[in-house]
Amino acid sequence: MLKSMRAKLLDARSEQVDQRMMSSHRGRHGSDGLGLISDCSAALFYNALGRYTEAFAAAERACHYPKELGLTTLVLPELIEAAIRSGATERATEALEELAESARASGTDWALGVEARSRALLSTCEVAEGFYREAIDRLGCTALEIELARAHLLYGEWLRRENRRVDARRELRAAHEIFLAAGAGAFAERSSRELLATGEHARKRTVETRFELTAQEAQIARLAGDGRTNPEIGSELYISPRTVEWHLRKVYPKLGISSRRQLREVLPDRFRTVVFT
Repeated sequence: MLKSMRAKLLDARSEQVDQRMMSSHRGRHGSDGLGLISDCSAALFYNALGRYTEAFAAAERACHYPKELGLTTLVLPELIEAAIRSGATERATEALEELAESARASGTDWALGVEARSRALLSTCEVAEGFYREAIDRLGCTALEIELARAHLLYGEWLRRENRRVDARRELRAAHEIFLAAGAGAFAERSSRELLATGEHARKRTVETRFELTAQEAQIARLAGDGRTNPEIGSELYISPRTVEWHLRKVYPKLGISSRRQLREVLPDRFRTVVFT
């Protein structure tokens, strides 16, 4: 149920769902699982839209449910992001300690990647970048593309604020493309706004553009066609080998081929315009 609700909210536009969101909250602040799911989803939704005060409030509500319900740790990354953006650094630090304990106990790339992404938000400039890169590397080894895209997004936002616009665009493009492919409309809009702030525009996909290669797909396809391996491509583009493979799986049907061996022969004739201008 949580997965379905999260997916619907990620693809939502604020004007379409605000009323439904408020309605879903009424009468659901007790100790029941439905209230927890509602608050977890609201925190995710408002973070996606960049409405951090509302995300913070929803995440705090979710954290007060009994831990026996088994979902409260899922909202800690939402709480940390929203708290930092709302100026509640002390609360974010407390939540990070709880998240870190859970991540160490789990030991999975997903848990440790989300912890690294959250820790980067609380870190100084000297060490934040290392945590963002760790998050991308770890989450790139999982099948959780949205979590990976969120790492690219936060890293890109941080780079832009560090006045590293070229580097920021690379991360924000990667995030935007994954969000679009996954149908995560709210996060796609946020990454699009960030790209605009760097001076780059993201075109919406249409029937006419859905078979075109995006900027990153074109770059990956060219490198793969030149014989580069996924790890080599990932190292050059600062993405994980798993993310390279994920992009290639989207490239093949767009170019009408079934394997990377065919890339070299089709790319000269089939290289398309890109989604970003």
